[in-house]
Amino acid sequence: MTVTNIRPNMDHWQERVDLAAAFRWTVRLNMHEAVANHFSLSINDDGSKFLMNPNQMHFSRIKASDLIVVDVNDPASMEGPDAPDPTAWGLHGGMHKYCAHARCAMHVHSPYATALAALADSTLPPVDQNGCMFFDRVVVDENYGGLAFEEEGERCATLMDDPKKKVMVMGNHGIMVLGDTVADTFNRMFYFERACQTYLLALQTGKPLRVIPSDIAEKTAQEIEDYPEQDERHLNELKAILDEEGSNYAS
Repeated sequence: MTVTNIRPNMDHWQERVDLAAAFRWTVRLNMHEAVANHFSLSINDDGSKFLMNPNQMHFSRIKASDLIVVDVNDPASMEGPDAPDPTAWGLHGGMHKYCAHARCAMHVHSPYATALAALADSTLPPVDQNGCMFFDRVVVDENYGGLAFEEEGERCATLMDDPKKKVMVMGNHGIMVLGDTVADTFNRMFYFERACQTYLLALQTGKPLRVIPSDIAEKTAQEIEDYPEQDERHLNELKAILDEEGSNYAS
């Protein structure tokens, strides 16, 4: 089958395609939440302008051309027909405005990470190799303050002031994952959910956990961070699968 993608005359086209693929695959992983949750990607130097999914569109239908441009310094961004809902504006606008390393931001209520967020102790110990990826690299927000309107979004953003920590477990809520690119962020989100799944399954046995020593966990985290191009290859393979299936994500 030959797949023909129709490219509208839009800026940042490759970024749009990557983001659309991430939306589509998030559904396949059952990490979406009806027509809620949002991904965003900065398209200017200071991060004040970013691409985001249209309000109330299911991830499984989002195409590259559907993505809207939001400007945190322009209230008119909230006036369009597909403008993000106030919680998306508050949470993602806060991240891009107050967190300098938030080039890409993905917020989901994925099952296992959200289950972790519901525990009194929402830390993720390094009990497997995937868990080591996040050793000393996660912020836990223990002060859930309701829907993420502008004030709550700013509060969350200020908690992620350490560029080393690119995952926030939003207590009683879900997760926020940051990255430099769509591939980097999606890959991190994928592995965090897998690490949470392994940890929670291990807890269910009721048997003692074999926690990896801190020095080995840190060593492993650094080795994975230095591993070349895994994130890009991961996303490229997912796009190749979508293309082979004739998906319209890249239109």
